[in-house]
Amino acid sequence: MEILSVNSKEFKEYGRVITNVDFSALVEAMKKTPCPEGVVYEPSIAELEALDVAKEISNVTYGEMPIQIGYCNGHNSMLNALEYHRDSEINVAATDAVLMLGLMKDVEDDFTYDTSKVKAFLVPAGTAVEVFATTLHYAPCGVDGKGFQVSIVLPKGTNYPLKTAHAKVNADGTAPSEDALITAVNKWLIGHKEGGLDAGSFLGLKGKNLNLYE
Repeated sequence: MEILSVNSKEFKEYGRVITNVDFSALVEAMKKTPCPEGVVYEPSIAELEALDVAKEISNVTYGEMPIQIGYCNGHNSMLNALEYHRDSEINVAATDAVLMLGLMKDVEDDFTYDTSKVKAFLVPAGTAVEVFATTLHYAPCGVDGKGFQVSIVLPKGTNYPLKTAHAKVNADGTAPSEDALITAVNKWLIGHKEGGLDAGSFLGLKGKNLNLYE
């Protein structure tokens, strides 16, 4: 799979590199976080949110909205699913990492998405990127089989358990409405049948479950 750079013109449709915030303290703190063989996601880590940069991220990149700072760490090379939020997500790479991304405009009316449209972008260690709300994304991938450590910044409360009932996927696997894609607060998910997702998840990714190294 071709891997493009976040500094390329192709990335501008998916996000942007953030250059007006000093993320170095967050990068250093991230190096102390665990990097398991699988993938672990923690939406909010008190030690990361206590850093001075947390207030700057809130003020400068989110226009003073309350935020949470967590991480997604581990070892991964597969697509498995794509998700989106109603707000941008900031990824701060403590190690080199690759993001496999798509665009919401390519999601069909029945909420399916062709994985052949996915593009991969390298985020070098120390780089922070804003992934636009119109961009489909999921867990990062490591480089050359190595582990990755990526801090994830989102509006406060995102990815936490739902508090109300939402539409369920139909018995034939179709989604009656976008509401059936909601799996957590501010999280809409389109999974792949080979992605190992929980029962009841909408499996709308069509085509190959992409492997970064194939």
